[in-house]
Amino acid sequence: MSKLALTFALVAGLSSHLTLPAGARDGANYDGHWSVELVTESGALCDARYSYTLSVIDGQVRPISKAASSGATVTGRVGKDGAVGLNVATSAASGSASGHLQVQNGAGTWRVSSLCSGRWTARRQTTRTAQAD
Repeated sequence: MSKLALTFALVAGLSSHLTLPAGARDGANYDGHWSVELVTESGALCDARYSYTLSVIDGQVRPISKAASSGATVTGRVGKDGAVGLNVATSAASGSASGHLQVQNGAGTWRVSSLCSGRWTARRQTTRTAQAD
């Protein structure tokens, strides 16, 4: 399996299917762009680090960085309580993870089959607007 295919699968560092309780609302409080870094803790086939930018819109997670979207199917959600659930799959690999977002950051663990595993951290990107006097 190529490192490129593993890179796509490693977006799954935020990956696991989230089951929301009945009546739970979307995680809209987590909407925005998030910088996500995956650190490999075990697995010789994976690079040491991967970085991605993901977007949360109405609680749904979507890739916005070029590497995260090329050839990968990304589906997922952020629950009302910040629990992250995301599935990422390519024809070569898929993965799983668990974690939690807070207002400005988040963290969790990930695994791509038995090939690699590690931890992920996320940081909310802030938008600054220039203002003329």
